[in-house]
Amino acid sequence: LFLFDEIDKMGMDHRGDPASALLEVLDPEQNHTFNDHYLEVDYDLSDVMFVCTSNSMDIPPALLDRMEIIRIPGYTEDEKVNIALRYLLPKQIKANGLRKDELKLPEDTLRDLIRYYTREAGVRGLEREIAKICRKVVRDHVESGEKVSVTLTQDMLEDYSGVKKFKYGLAEEKNEIGQVTGLAWTQVGGELLHIECALTPGKGRVVKTGSLGDVMQESIQTALTVVRSRAPGLGIADDFHEKHDLHVHVPEGATPKDGPSAGIGMCTALVSSLTKIPVRADVAMTGEITLRGRVLAIGGLKEKLLAAHRGGIKTVIIPDENVRDLKEIPENIKESLEIRPVKWIDEVLDIALAYPPEPRAEDSSPETGSGKPRDEEGDASERINTH
Repeated sequence: LFLFDEIDKMGMDHRGDPASALLEVLDPEQNHTFNDHYLEVDYDLSDVMFVCTSNSMDIPPALLDRMEIIRIPGYTEDEKVNIALRYLLPKQIKANGLRKDELKLPEDTLRDLIRYYTREAGVRGLEREIAKICRKVVRDHVESGEKVSVTLTQDMLEDYSGVKKFKYGLAEEKNEIGQVTGLAWTQVGGELLHIECALTPGKGRVVKTGSLGDVMQESIQTALTVVRSRAPGLGIADDFHEKHDLHVHVPEGATPKDGPSAGIGMCTALVSSLTKIPVRADVAMTGEITLRGRVLAIGGLKEKLLAAHRGGIKTVIIPDENVRDLKEIPENIKESLEIRPVKWIDEVLDIALAYPPEPRAEDSSPETGSGKPRDEEGDASERINTH
């Protein structure tokens, strides 16, 4: 068994290209006579099993084609708590010269440590934070001259770990016009993705900012076409794209973003800006959109749902094609979220908007739509219980 760890970090220089050498090594049709060019000796590697690890899929395509991909999702919060209590905390207590009874981390304190001081798929950062706490307890013992047992409460956490590094909780506290909470997958797990859209008088320019990749920019263009094709039913003027400029922004501009899964979020933000109807703050969504308004499947559903749960989201809109992936989601996550599978963008708007838009009358063309509150009209979408 040969293990190549973090193969995505592999580089090349004047001494050679390891990726090219691995093409022959990993190919079962060639590796029975692999030639070492330095020693000029042939090796039979046909009976060797090769295992490679990687944090991302940023690997040469020819090399990736010779591998079988096994995706390992990140840990859930409950799994991290168990790992910390059973392994990380005892390990760091021993490594820093403490006794078992000299430091106690209750579960609620440990959850705060995970939520506010780490943002990762694994537990490496969590172990560093626990080690920091252990060192500070040792320092307190040295300074006071007494080995006092410390039970670290949530209120004491900032004294030992410093100022909170990350925000935890609902992305937005109130419904906003033109602002949608999307879901993204990153190398360190799922994240909430904020999508903003602003409407200004102009001549139809579409401005896209936020370090967006080509695929995400195309999603915005697709979403705009979907809105134009549904303008009458949404109470939007047919010529809105001629009299207004649209600015779509995804915050944290220094972070590159790409992928098609924000398509329904882009479309919802556009509709909200044009109709002046707020988007529900407790709803997050993910899904690719087609020109016909069809919602297509996405990847990384488990990580995205974990991010929604971590962010205090109540309702998550997912593509209907991803219902099959819900088998991989822990039961406690599914029970805490209202998961709404959808097939069309119309269903997304019924769920996400604070109240439905009022269709435009045939003989009039208002520039912005209006609607009646949802409690008067009722929810037009069908609720599907996926738990």
